[in-house]
Amino acid sequence: MSVFAAAGVGLLCAGRLCAVRAVLPCLWRGKYFSSGNEPAENNPVTPMLRHLMYKIKSTGPITVAEYMKEVLTNPAKGYYVNRDMLGEKGDFITSPEISQIFGELLGIWFISEWIATGKNADFQLVELGPGRGTLLGDILRVFSQLASVLKNCDISIHLVEVSQKLSEIQALTLTEEKVLLERNAGSPVYMKGVTKSGIPISWYRDLQDVPKEYSFYLAHEFFDVLPVHKFQKTPHGWREVLIDIDPQVSDKLRFVLAPCATPAEAFIQGFCGHRLHDVLIAPGTADLTADVDFSYLRRMSQGKVASLGPVKQQTFLRNMGIDVRLKVLLDKSDEPSLRQQLLQGYDMLMNPTKMGERFNFFALIPHQRLHGRNHQTNACQSKPSPSPVAGFGELAWR
Repeated sequence: MSVFAAAGVGLLCAGRLCAVRAVLPCLWRGKYFSSGNEPAENNPVTPMLRHLMYKIKSTGPITVAEYMKEVLTNPAKGYYVNRDMLGEKGDFITSPEISQIFGELLGIWFISEWIATGKNADFQLVELGPGRGTLLGDILRVFSQLASVLKNCDISIHLVEVSQKLSEIQALTLTEEKVLLERNAGSPVYMKGVTKSGIPISWYRDLQDVPKEYSFYLAHEFFDVLPVHKFQKTPHGWREVLIDIDPQVSDKLRFVLAPCATPAEAFIQGFCGHRLHDVLIAPGTADLTADVDFSYLRRMSQGKVASLGPVKQQTFLRNMGIDVRLKVLLDKSDEPSLRQQLLQGYDMLMNPTKMGERFNFFALIPHQRLHGRNHQTNACQSKPSPSPVAGFGELAWR
């Protein structure tokens, strides 16, 4: 995991929490960020670097937001467009790649909310930036296991993905091989097919093209990579940080300050090979992320929906029953290597020094979900009694 609440329930998002309030939803940890003084031999001239230098020479210095957009999603040279950057061989590993339990618990969350909001006859599950499809695959497995609960509901899957490479990987992960994918590069729905469990699935490049129907939205580590603007406070007030060509080294970029004042502060960091990476070195070969300011997302909803969280990943998963699920899987496994893998995955997700307190969950849902308008009135009550929203409060596990 929202800001994109539609006719349905809204969005569940997970990401890193911003520790300061800013106009834009991000945080830069300066100690990790290089000043760009690395030797020239460590700064290979990538196709993206040549593209950016031509752009800067033509129009002048560019914003950090424009730099991020080009580096990550440029149709020809962008980092996300033509590579698989996830997993042990990629630049970073996400929670779904670590343990199946993560996705299984989110599958339970969606079913729980579908029940709590009245068991609508159909719903769309929309994921923004689905990665390799691992998370959705785990969610769909839960849907299949609980098919008796969902038997009267028509579900469809809608993926918003700009990367051709990742969309192909998602299709391999999620779809039935015997059913040919329909492809239409010029259409808003550029690919569609059927999942292994028989659910219709479609791919889009733009969220605006997803049908406006009763929907759940999922954004896992999605807002982290949206382009942001960066500002620096100077004795003369706020100045936006731009990116220009270094006059001392012709094939190198540098940060410069714009002459105009700006109203806010925003920060950035980058990852390559699971290590922090200078964002101006070899553009197009490493991921760029910014920490999410959930309070900004809440303000942007303008009170049209209710917000829950953020809560620490450790807290959310524990409330969802991760300890119960882990015990079940351990009891069923006789293979030492599998048991070790389950325990290591659990530790990575829950350990406060790892992902447990670094990542957070946040949800935007309709106000009536909290006010109980979708529920029957109890015999001893004059008003409906809404059920708690799973994950955001302790639930009684029996």
